[in-house]
Amino acid sequence: MKRPYCLVHIWKRSLAAVCAGVFCFPQFAFSCTRVTYLGPENTVITARSMDWAEDMKSDLWVFPRGLQREGAAGPNSIKWVSKYGSVITAGYNAGSADGMSETGLVANVLYLSESNYGVPKNDRPNLSIAAWAQYVLDNYATVSQAVAGLAREPFNLIAPTLPNGEASTLHLAISDPSGNSAVFEYVAGKLVIHHGRENQVMTNSPTYEKQLALNNYWKGIGGTVFLPGTHRAADRFVRAAFYAGAIPQTAVTRDALASLFGVIRNASVPLGITTPGQPNISSTRWRTVSDQKNKVYYFESVLSPTIFWVPFADLDFSQGAGVKKLSVGNGELYSGNVAASFVPATPFPFLQGEVLE
Repeated sequence: MKRPYCLVHIWKRSLAAVCAGVFCFPQFAFSCTRVTYLGPENTVITARSMDWAEDMKSDLWVFPRGLQREGAAGPNSIKWVSKYGSVITAGYNAGSADGMSETGLVANVLYLSESNYGVPKNDRPNLSIAAWAQYVLDNYATVSQAVAGLAREPFNLIAPTLPNGEASTLHLAISDPSGNSAVFEYVAGKLVIHHGRENQVMTNSPTYEKQLALNNYWKGIGGTVFLPGTHRAADRFVRAAFYAGAIPQTAVTRDALASLFGVIRNASVPLGITTPGQPNISSTRWRTVSDQKNKVYYFESVLSPTIFWVPFADLDFSQGAGVKKLSVGNGELYSGNVAASFVPATPFPFLQGEVLE
């Protein structure tokens, strides 16, 4: 009896890819997904999921312009003053994991176990990786500005051990209201930048160049025929990329938000899911969606039945306005507009990076 062509053909091609080593991922990776929606009439929205092996006790913070910053990496740390205000979600209240600036620039930090930041150069100041996303949000208004600035490598990136004992091997995605995007990775000690509107999706391992190759393979099959369904980073990349292109392109904000929430939920991992021998499968802890046209930051905890949001029009980013915090790491529940619920707070210190001599 003749076997069905489609499944046999897919299996043979997938098996060949496995044998070629394309699907061989490092064991100790943590999962997150980031996807940008590009709609009509400048409708640009970026969503991300935070998947982690434990509760990171994340809180939300409002940072105004004019904050004095330093790179938290020893006496040779880089110093700067924030040019732009931002709303961020912190990891362990030790670093900025996700956020949007008042210009609509969005920064998302995700795990990449292949990251190698190289040997620090003596003629450059140092920056803890915990402050990487914040440095970008503070200093650049657009993706193009950030690419131009970071391509000059103004600092050594120092990667301290995270509070849970894991290495802070990370890569960074940014996007802006024009729909422009960039992905920054340090591979074999070299900075690699992927710049352009086409870079809508990022997950974890393997490196971004290989993720694009994998996605091109699945494009050849077609998402309406077959989509990979596991929690692995490459599978989440393919699903997010397919659905980002398949959902309706609309300038109606409510509809666009609903569609993108659906995409990022589809790439999420249910709470409590683990796979024996595969610590790269981690539960989704929270999701953010940044409306870059209307400057509204949405937050969804998997432990909450509701979504809340922060309209930037209701915040004060002016110099001297003071830092504010919204505590969500202790199970607090919110719904709707929470701009008035932020309270004055002392900024958290970035996780210190140690430069080995």
